Amino acid sequence: MKRILLFIATNLAIMVVLGGVTSLLGVNQYLTAQGLDMASLLGLAGVMGFGGAFISLWMSKTIAKWSTGARVIETPQTADEVWLVNTVSKLATTADLPMPEVAIYEGEPNAFATGASKNSSLVAVSSGLMSAMKREEVEAVLAHEVAHIKNGDMVTLTLIQGVVNTFVFFLARVVGYFIDQFMRKNDEDSEPQSHAGAGYMITVFLCEIVFGILASAIVMYFSRYREFRADDGASKLLGSPDPMVAALQRLASLKAGELPQSMAASGIMGGGKLMALFSSHPSIEERISALRS
Repeated sequence: MKRILLFIATNLAIMVVLGGVTSLLGVNQYLTAQGLDMASLLGLAGVMGFGGAFISLWMSKTIAKWSTGARVIETPQTADEVWLVNTVSKLATTADLPMPEVAIYEGEPNAFATGASKNSSLVAVSSGLMSAMKREEVEAVLAHEVAHIKNGDMVTLTLIQGVVNTFVFFLARVVGYFIDQFMRKNDEDSEPQSHAGAGYMITVFLCEIVFGILASAIVMYFSRYREFRADDGASKLLGSPDPMVAALQRLASLKAGELPQSMAASGIMGGGKLMALFSSHPSIEERISALRS
């Protein structure tokens, strides 16, 4: 329930902010008496597409902490916490990165990295992962997450998400407009309308679903690609692919902890429940094969 309420509150806040921005820019009036104002629509689509993606990125650390209950380790209290902080510090130094925040949360085996930039990042692991894996395997998982930060994967995926969001928003309304005009062509007043008709609203709704599904496939393709890169990056940080292979083999025997939907692509494990085209992560077998090759 807490996750659902947080998701709703976050998205409402984003919509309010973006609504205010589009009003100030004057790009929300794209249906005019002269027809469709493509420039205004493209501007609106860009604000809604990139704006939502970048606000989510900016809030990613806070949302991650709230939604998982992750506790940032300010002063290590146990031997495991000391080891965890020291290991992330060593990996960050090797990767020539500023020290990320390190957190632990209660849950089944999983880990994730998030943050708006390399200078403001978070690496978090679950208590289940810490207890179920050997330290060398946990270190490989941490190296994988540090490699995500090194590669700038959070920003890259945000840019890709922004692009596809923009095109979905833009194309759905263009198609909706022309379908609406086609449906009105036999009306007595066949001139372009400055308000949306029923045909427009229904078409936009359906197009956003269809285009959104296609866009998700594109985003998930890049998400899977970045997992291969992070595995490779972990191998380079550790000087060998063997620890990452061992970690993946261990993860294959464990039940992955579920992350909030907005963070699913950030975890060490993901996918598998949907067809491969829409999975955020490649299969464990594919990742191991890539490391060995």
